[in-house]
Amino acid sequence: MRDSGDSKQPFDHDGMERLRDEIQGGVISRRQLRELHAEDHDIRRLVRNRELAVIHPGVYVNHTGNPTWGQRAWAAVLACWPAALTGRSALPKPPERGPIEVMVPMSRTVRAPDGVIVRRRARFDGYVDWAAFPPRQLLAEAAIDTAVDAGGVPEAFATLADLVQRKVIRPASLIEALGHRRRMPDRQLMVGLLEDLKAGACSVLEREYLRRVERAHGLPPGERQAADSIAGVSVERDVIYAAYGLVVELDGRAFHRSAAAWDADHARDLDAAVARNLRTVRLTYGQVLGAPCRTATRIGELLGRGGWPGEVTPCSDCSPDPD
Repeated sequence: MRDSGDSKQPFDHDGMERLRDEIQGGVISRRQLRELHAEDHDIRRLVRNRELAVIHPGVYVNHTGNPTWGQRAWAAVLACWPAALTGRSALPKPPERGPIEVMVPMSRTVRAPDGVIVRRRARFDGYVDWAAFPPRQLLAEAAIDTAVDAGGVPEAFATLADLVQRKVIRPASLIEALGHRRRMPDRQLMVGLLEDLKAGACSVLEREYLRRVERAHGLPPGERQAADSIAGVSVERDVIYAAYGLVVELDGRAFHRSAAAWDADHARDLDAAVARNLRTVRLTYGQVLGAPCRTATRIGELLGRGGWPGEVTPCSDCSPDPD
């Protein structure tokens, strides 16, 4: 936008209120006020009358209390303009606390205001949703950047899995976005994470079961996140080997489940066993991460009882089962 600097035109106070309150969540910048023909004395009067309060140098909010997350986000973008939310701040459920992350083109150097992290991105033009309020990095790009900065493989996978599991984004969109990043560090690792997500592993525990138990030991591929109905109740199975009458549930979230939910899970397991001859086993972190080889052997035995003709393949970490 341009600065009109035309003092002969009256300040558009109504336009300010529309832009500030109806579009930008209560936030407006000095640059925008000038485009609405506000002079310095107009801005001083607005601040004096508490219609505006400074949130960053040259950026104002329409109250003197604590700003909301949305107002902080708008203020960060306007303070660094042209800019857009990036990383975690561009995701559908950003952290309520902590700094706001914004990105600017690599060609710019911007001093970050208090409470704002500025990231210079080579991938800026063409990778911003300018129709969002406030503008933000495209979701797939933001998700990958957040995963890269997560600090470790489990954290990176959890970031991506959460978005996929909540049906915010499809694995294919993430894979497509990753395809443009030929020089990204740990690119092959990220490809592996996304391929696991595409295969249906939607939590850290599910991915570790897929890798350490099923694939590493030559078990048949199960169907993941499979829609099912037991006694008229729709459920989603973590892993189901329907041809061999076995369901595997990964209980990685058991610590925050209620007793009633826990009972309901086991009631469905019993119904499935009676009505459809489906045996359900529930595995914990300890069984998958702590003893994957022993767990694979036991799952293989159950599959064999259901008619699987294969054999468990020992992995490099396998040792003879003392039992």
